[in-house]
Amino acid sequence: MKTTALYDTHVALGAKMVPFAGYNMPVSYEGVNIEHETVRKSVGVFDVSHMGEFLVEGPKALELIQKVSSNDASKLSIGKAQYSCMPNETGGIVDDLIIYQIKEETYLLVVNASNIQKDWDHISKYNAAIGADMRNLSDDYSLLAIQGPKAVEAMQSLSSVDLSAITFYNFVVGDFAGVEHVIISATGYTGSGGFEIYCKNSEVKQVWDNVFKAGADYGIKPIGLAARDTLRLEMGYCLYGNDIDDTTSPLEAGLGWITKFTKDFVNSDALAKEKEVGPKRKLIAFQMEERGIPRTGYPILDTEGNQIGKVTSGTMSPSLSKGIGLGYVPVEHAKIDQPISIQIRINKVPATVVKLPFYKPSS
Repeated sequence: MKTTALYDTHVALGAKMVPFAGYNMPVSYEGVNIEHETVRKSVGVFDVSHMGEFLVEGPKALELIQKVSSNDASKLSIGKAQYSCMPNETGGIVDDLIIYQIKEETYLLVVNASNIQKDWDHISKYNAAIGADMRNLSDDYSLLAIQGPKAVEAMQSLSSVDLSAITFYNFVVGDFAGVEHVIISATGYTGSGGFEIYCKNSEVKQVWDNVFKAGADYGIKPIGLAARDTLRLEMGYCLYGNDIDDTTSPLEAGLGWITKFTKDFVNSDALAKEKEVGPKRKLIAFQMEERGIPRTGYPILDTEGNQIGKVTSGTMSPSLSKGIGLGYVPVEHAKIDQPISIQIRINKVPATVVKLPFYKPSS
């Protein structure tokens, strides 16, 4: 079991540690609801250093990225980031990722922890014919997500960079918490604002300590992976391994907006045909109309009680105080406001298909 550079810090803070994607990670400190509310109302810090980082460089870098990713990376410029996915050859998704353009011919690919080796092998397979320079930096770098509406105000004293000027899916390489040349990126996964800090493992403890000093007057708290999951689900953000995987197409998952057919990429012809005829099933969002918590794997039923799908992600929303979830159903059952039911043990609990996001900052 791997650990992040901050493992001892989490243990000292009393974190509940659990195995996650091959790492021993903090799932909670005080409890998911308290931590969730901290991020929604003030500022919290996640250690997400288990994520993978690949550097792709050289004159062939963009060609490789364009081949393996569904979004159009030619639209990037230095200081901009892009959400994308890597389609496989059979209609599914190898992984979702964020692509950062660091320099003219230098890109950083940030991938999910559980897929680091799989992604590296997949990209390398296509790079054999292209010849970009690739380096796996995953074991050398740490990543902190400082999230919440007070994040910018609480952290501004730590950087000469104007943090408020970094707009969503943009980043700056600058000084932060006494460390030079860190990536400060506004690519959050919570829907409550803030930013991420990429630094070397040897620097992350200094960054962590300074972040908590700077945030002391703002009620800053460490936040575990359990609250990260409830926060992302309230926004309807997909989680790899739950809502998207090797068997789900980007079009079924509602990721048509990052699937650009203006270029050739892995399996693009088959996906273009799928777009033309329309996918047979879709990822829906639903909320419970009566008491009940939908869990991953629970059956989704139509109004006659027939199973039409399964819950891929579900929870009790701390912000809305009601059960919410995602799952795949045939397109004829995917209309907004359509009534469905979730089978929770022996009960068929009414639910309704809703539009994302579940949580809106004003709510």
